[in-house]
Amino acid sequence: METTNGHPRRWAILGVLVFALLAVVLDNTILNVAMKTIADPVQGLGATQSELEWAINSYTLVFAGLLFTFGVIGDRTGRKRMLFIGMLLFGLSSLASAYSQDPTQLILARAAMGIGGAAIMPATLAIISNVFPPHERGKAIGVWAGGVGLAVAIGPITGGLLIEHFWWGSVFLINVPIVVISMVLIGTIVPESRDPKPSKLDPVGVILSIIGLVAVVYGIIRGGELGSVVNAEVLLPTLFGLLVLGAFVWWERRVEHPAFDVRNFSNVRFSSAIGMMGIVFFAMMGGMFFLTFYLQIVLGFSALQAGAMMIPFAAAQLIFAPLSQRINERFGAKLSSTVAMSIIALILASYALFDQNTPIVLIEIVFFIQGAAMANIMPPATTAIMEALPREKAGVGSAMSNTVRQVAGALGVAVLGAVLSSAYRSEVAPALTALPEAVRHAAGESITNTVAAAQGDPAILGPAFTAFIDGMHVTALVSAVIALVGVGVVAKWMPGKATAVLPVDDKEPAVV
Repeated sequence: METTNGHPRRWAILGVLVFALLAVVLDNTILNVAMKTIADPVQGLGATQSELEWAINSYTLVFAGLLFTFGVIGDRTGRKRMLFIGMLLFGLSSLASAYSQDPTQLILARAAMGIGGAAIMPATLAIISNVFPPHERGKAIGVWAGGVGLAVAIGPITGGLLIEHFWWGSVFLINVPIVVISMVLIGTIVPESRDPKPSKLDPVGVILSIIGLVAVVYGIIRGGELGSVVNAEVLLPTLFGLLVLGAFVWWERRVEHPAFDVRNFSNVRFSSAIGMMGIVFFAMMGGMFFLTFYLQIVLGFSALQAGAMMIPFAAAQLIFAPLSQRINERFGAKLSSTVAMSIIALILASYALFDQNTPIVLIEIVFFIQGAAMANIMPPATTAIMEALPREKAGVGSAMSNTVRQVAGALGVAVLGAVLSSAYRSEVAPALTALPEAVRHAAGESITNTVAAAQGDPAILGPAFTAFIDGMHVTALVSAVIALVGVGVVAKWMPGKATAVLPVDDKEPAVV
């Protein structure tokens, strides 16, 4: 049983949860390295660009759409049980992805991986909230965030090593041993926890949340594919999803046992932390989108080298994430978060100064500062979100936190990706007139397509690189402006000091 000082094995439990999360977070970054190989008809599956996009997007779509629901179910049926089931499904679908025989199978297997990931992610934070006492919870979440940051950074390195020595499926097969070890550790170390007074299920609310989120995320992803936000294929599902989410809010305010009490948004600490997290992920994910192409195509780094470039980002996460709660307690959430958000805005703006001759040392310094700023954003925001809710509802809070991150990140990639695509296409068009008309349109869609169509022709590659860098500069400045909006949100609404933990924390613990 848990004592007033927390579960006696809480730090070992935290280690297990961070390790279990490794496979899920790795998968979000490791696949990008394998894209070119999967597209190869001999070494891979011969996937088209659209199929490659859906191999990524099918995971994001399902993951974001089900996070909220699985947080609710986990609170009722047991977080450990939900975590165990999620790991099993994630491992089996990773195995299916590794041995897919065609792109369609890969897309479907990736969607199944999204289901498993959605069951895993909210359960980890919910269990942390239950086994750690309030005064240690911020530090524990800082360690958790540091582990997530490390996994994000080592994903490209791991993918590069695997592609260099094995076949493309190895980027998915690597998940299997992690899953097996995690399931053994979860079964023996992690305690079960659930809502001690479970309310009735809210099937209408659950269904509305799934339909609304899936429709909105689909519209966002489709907008990124088409490079347009005014196309009917983008507007119709997005507007439909927003209408359904509006109906969800209306329903949740009136039902006796809501899946998620939307009145929690009246809590300033909760709503400002959610808003800050959404804005920072919108700006950051959209900004990181162009860095992959900048490092590998414009600067000519291999997948492994580009992955290694992210080591300073990982180092900063490991150093500063565990310390972030101490900084937050000393200076208050408002000041520490405002400074961190301001640094992120400056970092994003600094990408507008990058070109083909930018020194590697300077790039590495920027990555390190970026990692340090992110480390001081995520733990305080996550802690504020988790502590704004009763502990037995921790799974719901965790799901909301992760849903906002996923949806905002997908929106950032779609919108800022469209900005980059539009700027690039208009500037590179004159250089493509020498190409056959049949391939000219496709060649102008992205820097990757242009390089493939140019076949080493410097008369095309030179203007293409210039056009991409110019487009990257525009996109960087747009993302920096969006980050400045986040600065304003934090400076105005984030409380100056952490609010007291709700009295529910003094109730009988929900850990057995």
